Amino acid sequence: MFRSVRSVGSSPLGSLSSQQALDLANLYLRNATQTTSDLGIFLVLCHDTKASLSQAKKAARTTRDQALSDGIATAYISLSQLLTSQGYTNEAQAIDKKAEKLW
Repeated sequence: MFRSVRSVGSSPLGSLSSQQALDLANLYLRNATQTTSDLGIFLVLCHDTKASLSQAKKAARTTRDQALSDGIATAYISLSQLLTSQGYTNEAQAIDKKAEKLW
């Protein structure tokens, strides 16, 4: 028996809490780390990580939750390190600046 579902599909990031957006970013980041051999998927996952972190940061501005800000900064640094390891140093440097603003 199937349950009724309102809508199945990707939901807009704006409907997520800052913690949910951070959790999603970390999920994308873990998958990007495991998918470095497929450049197309790797870059999409990195882009989605960055978009989710941006949403988390935007939502976190109103909460002033230092633990959340630290988690977002840590994820930005991890993304930067991953991009650097794959030769995307310019992109990594831009992401480092985002992390620095959170600390």
